[in-house]
Amino acid sequence: MKSQVRIIGGEWRGRRLAVIDAAGLRPTPDRVRETLFNWLARDCGNAVVLDCCAGSGALGLEALSRGAQHLVALERHPRALDNLRAQAERLGGSAIEIIAGDVRESIARLALQFDIVFIDPPYDQPRLRTEILRRLEARQCLRDGARVYFEWPRDEEFALPSERLQWLKRKSAGQVKYGIAEWRVSR
Repeated sequence: MKSQVRIIGGEWRGRRLAVIDAAGLRPTPDRVRETLFNWLARDCGNAVVLDCCAGSGALGLEALSRGAQHLVALERHPRALDNLRAQAERLGGSAIEIIAGDVRESIARLALQFDIVFIDPPYDQPRLRTEILRRLEARQCLRDGARVYFEWPRDEEFALPSERLQWLKRKSAGQVKYGIAEWRVSR
């Protein structure tokens, strides 16, 4: 049987999302998502959201459940993509755009600016967090005031990769560190 995570709040509250067993795929724990979305409570309504390493889709789908208007989910793993598409169809998520492929290449195809961005790549690729942010910055994909979520292993140090970002909140839970930063076009 596949493992599952649940959507914590909003329209799809309590709905379960299947999680495939694949190397590097680790859905953000319920406790962390609950804190994260308490932080984002005022930001989800009508937001355009980007989930850079979507995996199970838990972060992006939680944002849609809480009122986001559009979700772009980037994922490269074929089984995770199939699972993500099945979850979107099951939830009736017409506001979900799923892009298959490496996140670095997928960013080059983005045509939107985003209000909320989730950056939590596999822990065995620590440089990818910085690389994703730099590519989003180069493509001007972040709206002024955008909220950018980062997640990383507890035993790793992580500094914000741009002077245009400023931490709003940071926390740790179990083996995970995470935080929300605000993007400003001029600082």
